[in-house]
Amino acid sequence: MATGARVAGTLVLVLSLAAGAYLTGDAHDVVPGPLTLEPSPTPPPPFPTAPGAVDAPDAEPALSDLDPQAPVPTATRIQALVDEVATDDRLGTPSHVGVVVTDRLTGDLLGAHLPDRGRTPASTAKLVTAVAALASLPADTTLPTRVVRAGAGTVVLVGGGDMMLAADKGDPDAVLGHAGLGDLARSVAAKLKLAGTTAVRVQWDDSLFSGPTINPDWDPADVVAGYVAPVTPLAVQIAATRPFRSSEDYPPRSAAPAFEAAKTFAARLEAAGITVQGTPTRGLADADAQELGVVRSAPLEQIVHYFLDTSDNTITEVVSRIVAVHQELPASFEGGTQAVLRAVQQAGVDTTGAHLADASGLARGSRLRPAMLADLVRLSTDPAEPMLRPVAIGMPIAGLTGTLADRFTRSPARGLLRAKTGSLQSVTALSGTVVDAEGRQLVFAVLADKTGAIGQAVPRTAVDAFATRLAACGCS
Repeated sequence: MATGARVAGTLVLVLSLAAGAYLTGDAHDVVPGPLTLEPSPTPPPPFPTAPGAVDAPDAEPALSDLDPQAPVPTATRIQALVDEVATDDRLGTPSHVGVVVTDRLTGDLLGAHLPDRGRTPASTAKLVTAVAALASLPADTTLPTRVVRAGAGTVVLVGGGDMMLAADKGDPDAVLGHAGLGDLARSVAAKLKLAGTTAVRVQWDDSLFSGPTINPDWDPADVVAGYVAPVTPLAVQIAATRPFRSSEDYPPRSAAPAFEAAKTFAARLEAAGITVQGTPTRGLADADAQELGVVRSAPLEQIVHYFLDTSDNTITEVVSRIVAVHQELPASFEGGTQAVLRAVQQAGVDTTGAHLADASGLARGSRLRPAMLADLVRLSTDPAEPMLRPVAIGMPIAGLTGTLADRFTRSPARGLLRAKTGSLQSVTALSGTVVDAEGRQLVFAVLADKTGAIGQAVPRTAVDAFATRLAACGCS
């Protein structure tokens, strides 16, 4: 009995000493536990707040909304202005002048001269392509330029419609040069090296587009002058052989844009450490070929804005072919014009009598009614058609941007008129919107296709004077 009691007492003593040791260790943070001799930490400061931070005020618009209650001009006063420009000697004979003015809000006709007689539209035809593109395709559509494998030692550069590629690094803030062939080459080179490939042959595939690259109805002098390039689904800087100096500059163009793009790509591959064997050749990529890299153009809405603002013929032709591809038509001059006319008709525009020899308006032989152009402009401003807004805001602004930057500089219409210009030999056209002196927005179209003038200075003076009178009109 005594022995058992001593054992029990010893065990209790040992446990007590162990517990005491543990508590001592806990207090000195030697072992884990709730006890500590360290002073309590200072509570952390509250999360900082910006002194005086308040909700941002509502943004102040640069311009106030148009007042729907603004007086509508009387038709007799607008008609008088229309009659004046239609009989202006600077535009040739009245029988070759078409004019339409409508109220933007209601669509009511306010004045007209031969509004339904087809005329040569020149570059105002680009309004057809612009509306067709954004009525058919999402505004964020982009055009891919891809590289795929074609056997063990060959890569194929596949054009997807981007003729605005940068030669080296792309600029994400630009439209012209948004995607870069150098970026594409470096991406492809990295993948080739990972696969143990250090030497390749380069081919290009431009089969997305079909038919001739030069429209037979284009004046050869316009091609030589650089007003347009051969239309292909692949090119660097719209095939320009030197950098653009301004939005209205027309550098000479390469006769073989896709081949030049392939050579540029090959040079960038070489710079990235891949040996390119021989000169690039045309090829055809397999539909299921392994993709090695891709770069994409600016969104379609920005491309449309670009060709409206600069009146770029080549890019307009490219976009018409993209619309044709969407409609499963040949991506050619004929297929593109058929596609854009079909698309605007489906969007609700009356295309009676319309004929397009090309999509850009550079070719002779196109015929559009002034009333149809006015309808296209009004449709683009319709709040119920938000996908077409890039057309309305993409047209040049009088005295400020694009092909109107040097016109209306001292006119009351400056900053209040947006319009698409049109210029060919003996053809002067302008179609867009203008806000009059009482705040009413008007839609107008003027087409004169037999001015007999040498150059554009004289007929433009007459057209611009008419648009200025609309802007200055308090005609209610």
